[in-house]
Amino acid sequence: MLALGAGSAAFAQNRDPAYAAARAAGQVGEQTDGYLGVVGNASPDVRAMVKDLNNKRRAVYTEKAAGKSTIEEYAFATACRLILETKPGEKYQAPDGSWKVRDGGAPVRDPRCP
Repeated sequence: MLALGAGSAAFAQNRDPAYAAARAAGQVGEQTDGYLGVVGNASPDVRAMVKDLNNKRRAVYTEKAAGKSTIEEYAFATACRLILETKPGEKYQAPDGSWKVRDGGAPVRDPRCP
């Protein structure tokens, strides 16, 4: 599998109060493809924020994957790590596509994750 080291620009959303609020409210979650997903009915502002953050993530994935793997492979490997790093109460996508709320145990991850 790939070495994981996502760029800080794409993941600076962790310091963005609007992102933190949407994540805490369960409006966004980590998807299995390495991108953020909108969970349920979110405001146009939340949807625009997710689109912007995903564009930034894709730029980082493109840079990091260059010459090593495909963008999709790099994004998937990063998703494995990001889902593992979710905190209790946060949402993430399970391999079957359903949204789960992280509890105190390990998240349900794709069996291909390291």
